[in-house]
Amino acid sequence: MGELRYSINVTVDGCCDHRVGVISDEFHRHHADNLKRADGLIFGRVTYQMMEDAWRRPDGDTTPEADLDPFVAAIDPARKYVVSSTLDRVDWNSELIRGDLDTAVRELKEQSVTGLAVGGVTLPLALAELGLIDEFEFVVHPCIAGHGPYLFAGLSEVVDLELVGRDELEAGHAILTYRPATSASR
Repeated sequence: MGELRYSINVTVDGCCDHRVGVISDEFHRHHADNLKRADGLIFGRVTYQMMEDAWRRPDGDTTPEADLDPFVAAIDPARKYVVSSTLDRVDWNSELIRGDLDTAVRELKEQSVTGLAVGGVTLPLALAELGLIDEFEFVVHPCIAGHGPYLFAGLSEVVDLELVGRDELEAGHAILTYRPATSASR
């Protein structure tokens, strides 16, 4: 059974607006490596459409993989699952998920070998409420945004976490990795 890993970019003051942050080649490689660890990506509609618009290779693009941005090389061929009640269809190696979110994600985790990755803001809130996220990675950007949106706004209960890893990128990003705390450590 694969685990569900959540990775999100966040500023020092907690903003998770995708338009704010410090971007570098090493930053893109880090996120590309995360995608390569997963045998499927789970997105909500908004994140799926944003990612497709920004990172999908145009039809007929013959650029060798070695010459692509590492994030494009990782995300474009990846299997994607899109949680949406409003989309009629998806493509870009994608499949729609409808119905009970808890059941659908548990089934995907059961079928997964190397794990699943989830991104975005709204869907991860619902997944955290259901206790389905096995690992939280916060890539903290070295900047202050002064605005939101903020992570997990509206979460109904505190989720206690245990720090299991920390790393840094040359541009000043702090990468903090947590797992939900076990009841014995609370």
